Amino acid sequence: MSDEAPKDWKLKLRYGQTDTRYEHFAMVADGAVVEANADFKTEIGPCVLSMKAWAKDTEEAAEMMIAISNHLGFKMAGKIDIYATEPDAPPKEKPYGYDLKFTPYVADTILQ
Repeated sequence: MSDEAPKDWKLKLRYGQTDTRYEHFAMVADGAVVEANADFKTEIGPCVLSMKAWAKDTEEAAEMMIAISNHLGFKMAGKIDIYATEPDAPPKEKPYGYDLKFTPYVADTILQ
């Protein structure tokens, strides 16, 4: 599939008129921004990172999220929740991630 997807890419994918060797995933991880990033308007502190990806399997999707988060100054606190989901962007020739979102929060110090 080319990087220039037609407007009806989702229908073609759903009905088997377009093939891809990748699966679509949505991922969520808790952690903290340890290095502010002006491009993503992040500030240092607790944060949840979410992203979507086309990857060959959950392992590749997780590796992608780890590499991207490290590059953007986000340190994960634990596991990555990965879900098979419907795509919002078409597959390409290579695996890729998109729709990265950093959601900051105030850590609750009362809960233990």
